[in-house]
Amino acid sequence: MTADTARIRLLVLDVDGVLTDGRLYFGPQGEALKVFHVRDGAGLKQLAAAGIAVAVISGRRSQMTSRRCRELGVRHVMQGVQDKLAAFRRLCARLDLTAAACACIGDDTPDVPLMREAGLAFAVADAHPQARSAAHIVTALPGGKGAVREVCDYLLAARRIAEPA
Repeated sequence: MTADTARIRLLVLDVDGVLTDGRLYFGPQGEALKVFHVRDGAGLKQLAAAGIAVAVISGRRSQMTSRRCRELGVRHVMQGVQDKLAAFRRLCARLDLTAAACACIGDDTPDVPLMREAGLAFAVADAHPQARSAAHIVTALPGGKGAVREVCDYLLAARRIAEPA
C-alpha cells in the first residue's frame, strides 16, 4: 500500500465479470438475470461514505445494472460503452480528476486500456491474463464473489493509514 493509494477519489468498475461472475442468463425476453454480491454493495456504500466516488463503465446495457446502481447510489453509470478509455477520460474531465486519482477494476481485454491509464488498477482473481498483466493488484476473490468488496476494503484501509492520529 502506498501513500498515493490514499489519494484515490474515484473507483471505476466494470460490471460483467467484476460486479457479477460474468455469466449471462437469457430467457425468452432477453437478459433475464444478473447476480450481484451483497458484500460488494456494502463495500461500495462504505467507499461513498468515505468520500470516494464510484462509477460504472460497461460495454453492455442492462436494466439490472441500472437498478443495482440506483440501489447503491452510484451516480456515474455509463452502459453500452465501446471505448472505455474515452468514457473514462470524459468522466475524469467532468469530475475534474486526474487519472492518477482514480482506481479501476477490470476482468477482460476491453478493460485493459482503462486499467493502464488509471492510477491504480485491480484485476479480479479470475480475470483474463491480459487484464491480470495490466493490473497493479490482483484480488484473491473472483468477480461477483466479493472481489469488489476486497478492493473497497483495501482503499478504505489506505485512507485510515494516511489519516493523522
